[in-house]
Order: sequence, then structure tokens, then C-alpha cells
Amino acid sequence: MTGTDVERDRDAQIDRWLVGRARDGDPAAYEELIRRHRDRIYRIALRITGDTADADDVTQEVVIQLWTALAGFAGTSAFTTWLYRVVVNRSLDHRRRHRPQPEPREADLAPVAGPERSVVAGEAVRAGLAAIARLPENQRVPLVLCQIEGLSYAQAAAITKTSEATVRGRLARARATLLAEMRSWT
Repeated sequence: MTGTDVERDRDAQIDRWLVGRARDGDPAAYEELIRRHRDRIYRIALRITGDTADADDVTQEVVIQLWTALAGFAGTSAFTTWLYRVVVNRSLDHRRRHRPQPEPREADLAPVAGPERSVVAGEAVRAGLAAIARLPENQRVPLVLCQIEGLSYAQAAAITKTSEATVRGRLARARATLLAEMRSWT
């Protein structure tokens, strides 16, 4: 086992313990569980909704939903796999309810050194975020999970309730679409 595997296993054990305590009604365990995963929830919501305000809304909805939803967590998969599924579903639902989305704003982009490079990089990032937001959701979700979040095909397949081959195919189509749309930026 590598150091990363040991750390992942330790994190999974901590999550299982916290989930058990939270299911027994321990609010401190629930708060710790949320603290451990809040950034991940927001990051996934932002990538799927394409808007910071929507990502904030989804994050709040998920935090509230998890307290009652933990009773339905069977523990047959890792907590993070189940959590990803909850966040993806909530993000997609939110996106469907709140169409159309605005283009990403300059304030949402990370700054890049140098005034000229900053402008070009900001435009490229904005174009990339907009291109991701335009992807069909069946391509956007695998792209966010595998490419951005770094999950394996197996994990993404479990979250999306599809096969690994389906995840690979959708991810390949998403990459091809983004490559075609972003070709002028390279």
C-alpha cells in the first residue's frame, strides 16, 4: 500500500465512524463530517452548475439534506462515493430548475501574473468554464468527476450508476468536444 492508499483508507475509516455517530444523533460528528467534505461539495457543485451563487445554494442544500439522508446511507460503498452522488444529483436538479446560467464572471477566475497574460488567461479560463457548462450533463458529470476531481472510472461509474465503459466513452466525448471548442486558445 502506498502512502496515499493508507491515507485514503484512514479517511474512509474516519468517515465511517463519523457517519455512525451522526446517524446516532451526534451533531458534533455531523459538523465534523461536513467540515471534512464542504470544500469538495462546493467544488463539484461549482463545476456542474457553472455558477458560484448556484454552487453556494447547492452546497447549503446538500448540507441540510445530508442530516436526514444519512439514515438512507447503507454503507455498501464509501461515504465519499455516496456523497458525490448526492452532490451530483442536487447540482443537476438545481441546474435544471435555474436555467439559463450566466457566463462565468471575471471575479470568479483565479488571477494570473502579468497584465497581458492575465487578460488572455482570464478569457481562456472563462471560455473553458463556459465550454464545460455547455456540455450535456451526461458528459459534464464524468468530466468533473474523473478529470477535475481525479476519481477513477470505477468510482465515477458507481456515482453515476453506469458502467466504466460508459464513463470512459462519455469522458472521451467530453474531452473531444472541449478540445474542439478550445482549439483556438492553444
